[in-house]
Amino acid sequence: MNELLTELALRHGVPGAQLAIWRDGRLLTTETGEEAAGSGRPVTAATAFPLGSLTKPFTATLAALLVADGEVGLDEPLSEQLGELRAGPEFTLRQALSHTAGLAANTAELPPGTTRARWLARHAAELAVHEPGTVFSYSNPGYLIAGRLVEEITGLGWAEAVDAMLLRPLGHDAAAPTALGHLVRPDVRPWPIQEQSVPPLEDPAAGLRVSARDLAVFGAAHLGLGPGAALLDAGMARSMREDATAGFAVDAFGLAAGWGAGWSRYGAWFGHDGTGDGAWSHLRADPSTGTVVALTANGSTGARLWESLVGRLGETGLVIGDHPRDMSDTAAAPAPPQCAGHYVNGGWECRVEADGDGLLLSVAGAEPVRLLVAEDLSFRTPSDGGPRAAMPYLGRFLRDPATGGVDRVQITGRLCVRQG
Repeated sequence: MNELLTELALRHGVPGAQLAIWRDGRLLTTETGEEAAGSGRPVTAATAFPLGSLTKPFTATLAALLVADGEVGLDEPLSEQLGELRAGPEFTLRQALSHTAGLAANTAELPPGTTRARWLARHAAELAVHEPGTVFSYSNPGYLIAGRLVEEITGLGWAEAVDAMLLRPLGHDAAAPTALGHLVRPDVRPWPIQEQSVPPLEDPAAGLRVSARDLAVFGAAHLGLGPGAALLDAGMARSMREDATAGFAVDAFGLAAGWGAGWSRYGAWFGHDGTGDGAWSHLRADPSTGTVVALTANGSTGARLWESLVGRLGETGLVIGDHPRDMSDTAAAPAPPQCAGHYVNGGWECRVEADGDGLLLSVAGAEPVRLLVAEDLSFRTPSDGGPRAAMPYLGRFLRDPATGGVDRVQITGRLCVRQG
């Protein structure tokens, strides 16, 4: 296992990585490389890696523990629990955790030190983008709200709650060093990123740092296995995995086959992915076999390392549930010019412009990139698919069922509505 991880990390230019597999009642771990490129500090089994969005299942589990204790209902309006939400849209905890509450994709930039309570009191009325319970649209604010709920009910800060209720019971080493993220580019040495850009306000959505071992033990706990076997009621754990997007016209396209209350679905497997600044993390669990696989990587090409790992483990008979990210073999077709336009999701926006060669996409004011559009209006940005290439954007244009006109675009799970 160590030889495979080392080989793939070198191939994809990732300075350091960890792999943990829970299988047949045993936890196997291995690690390779350095915490920071050129530092001489080796990655150990305890080294913590920035999780990015893989933080979300931890926040969802905190909320599920409160549901199991009868403190809050998974399918009751959250406004009954949080007074700050009474001025905003009405949705449930399950909808917030499954990205089906119709909430904005991201939070607006706020002054440092803004608490989640103050943020929600000020901005609850601005969060509604889509009708709750009708579409999937990836939302970080949904997890800030879940974090705020945990604080309201427990009387603890979110970080205190996740440490006391999850990390310590699962054996996390709070004193472990943290690996730096790295920007990886072809033929250039990895560039260390000294600080993650997640502000404290957004910690419930993307702020955790743990090891692959921690992730595997956490995943096993959701299967009723390992040190955390008694952490969560089995019925509640199953409820968290139920696909809340089944039957939706707009599902979790480009991210997963479905989505539950904190977990993405990949056929029989469930899990989540996370990306930080120059870091990737991945977790998958199979309830039918009791198998859990976790990977952490401190390079921006960590997703390509993961895809290679999934393929190689599949050759050994360990077939892991996953969702394709590259789609570089998708044939391009002429894009309808009516796809061009200005699309928004709360304060997050993108522009699509037509030129003589097709369509150009600009996300959040970034430089425009070319779109390769398929006949079904799904698209990707160009990628050479090389081992150290960045992952492409994936998305699709959607038509208004009544008029047939293109009225929305979905990018990395975020559903934006056309303006004008």
